[in-house]
Amino acid sequence: MVHIDSLLHAGYHNPVQRPWQVERTLTKGSLMYPIFITDEADSLIPIPSMPNQNRIGVNRLEEVIAPLVQKGLRAVMLFGVPNDSVKDALATAADDPVGPVIQAIKLLKAKFPALLVSCDVCLCEYTSHGHCGHLNDDNTINNEASVRRIAEIAVNYAKAGADNVAPSDMMDGRMRAIKQGLLDAGLSHRVSLMAYSAKYASALYGPFRDAACSGAKFGDRAAYQLPPGSRGLGRRAIERDVREGADIIMVKPAMFYLDIIRDAKELAPDHPIAAYQVSGEYAMIHHAATAGVFNLKTAVLESMASLQRAGCSLILTYFTPELLEWLD
Repeated sequence: MVHIDSLLHAGYHNPVQRPWQVERTLTKGSLMYPIFITDEADSLIPIPSMPNQNRIGVNRLEEVIAPLVQKGLRAVMLFGVPNDSVKDALATAADDPVGPVIQAIKLLKAKFPALLVSCDVCLCEYTSHGHCGHLNDDNTINNEASVRRIAEIAVNYAKAGADNVAPSDMMDGRMRAIKQGLLDAGLSHRVSLMAYSAKYASALYGPFRDAACSGAKFGDRAAYQLPPGSRGLGRRAIERDVREGADIIMVKPAMFYLDIIRDAKELAPDHPIAAYQVSGEYAMIHHAATAGVFNLKTAVLESMASLQRAGCSLILTYFTPELLEWLD
């Protein structure tokens, strides 16, 4: 019997992932581009709060991604943006075989076989209430039911062809459940698991929730995302996810949490460390540059250097298209 804590192959099965295991300076292979996939298949919808970013329909995906692949894009992170009509309390549409994420996985792997396709795994885009898990009658999180559903979705994305799954829900114990699900499905050797380990309840997610139409309809997410001042909880979450089988450890947001990125590198020195430069960080840099506060390229490259200096080997950023050009 193979034990969860013995599984290493998935973290370097795909050639795109192997440089993540090596400390180095910024290259195109250091980047992962987060993209929003709408279920309006023929649409390309600008996101007002995120300059140069769009919700992309599956039928427009190749025209958006092909030029970036030609410039050196090696990895993407998919976020589904379903129509409100399919949302319900249990997020049943999250792994719909004809839904935007699974259709996008299949298209990308068919058109760009060498492109690493990662999928965010969460319920908030698909629940009618906008929270990241199933709820009890008193509107608190039902952690056990949430973990079961998150693991089911992750395995179905893997079966559809995803190379990496990344649960962002912050439920307790979801990493172990997903890793066991991948093992049971015979996919643990090729599908890696990236943990949103230290994900903080931040003001910097505002543009993302606009882009993904995923804001909570009541309350907030502070009962399961980490308090911004809590270094100790961040460290404990990182250590827990390492124990539960994570192949990659992520800190989110990025630039306000460089100390946590450094903690992650010290606590998990043999794991790739990822940072997600989130939508609010992207918008702030863009708007400041537009206002003449600084040069956009100089500021973005400095932000990348700060994340790598803190310990990152993988950076998720909406600046990926620009960086692919600048790094030439």
